[in-house]
Amino acid sequence: MAQQPVFDQDGDQRVDEEFIDDVTDAGEREVAHRERGTSRPITVVGNPVLHKECKDVTAFDDELGRLIDDMFASQRTAEGVGLAANQIGVDLKVFVYDCLDDEGVRHVGAVCNPVLDELPAERRILDDSNEGCLSVPGAYAELPRPDYAVVRGQDAKGAPVAIRGTGYFARCLQHETDHLYGYLYIDRLSKRDRKDALKQMAEREPRYPVVAND
Repeated sequence: MAQQPVFDQDGDQRVDEEFIDDVTDAGEREVAHRERGTSRPITVVGNPVLHKECKDVTAFDDELGRLIDDMFASQRTAEGVGLAANQIGVDLKVFVYDCLDDEGVRHVGAVCNPVLDELPAERRILDDSNEGCLSVPGAYAELPRPDYAVVRGQDAKGAPVAIRGTGYFARCLQHETDHLYGYLYIDRLSKRDRKDALKQMAEREPRYPVVAND
């Protein structure tokens, strides 16, 4: 991918080589992925694959490419903005995203073996917006998260990548990385709020196909 244009304090464009461009041709890339893919049902809270750390991606091959295509197709069916592999039952550290940031810019991509940067204290400005999850269908709760995030990992070919997000997109990057280490957003809620989220889920029918827990 080409490098993403950024601007310095004087408004002059420069190239920040650290971060990939996940904006250019976002729509075309998303369509290409999902048209190659097959939508799969979504696993829901209680499924064991969601509650443990996933395995590292070690084979950057055609099979991984097909998985990523299926994830984009599944994400679109469920009308989500991010999807981790364990949400379609696959025990691998990879997530995809198709998410707008707070400026309305669309970001599309896939990350393998993601790790979030530890933010310095001055960058940890918390946003307590509502959060939901395709694996907890129909439920929402306020959850404070930093409004800026940087995630590092590898692309579908194994090359190093770094992605940064602000606002809603930052929340997405943190949420999907959590999934791959066995955490749902409800695991970060108080006991009372978690109980309420599960009640919301129980009272509503999911709008997309899900895998029933045995």
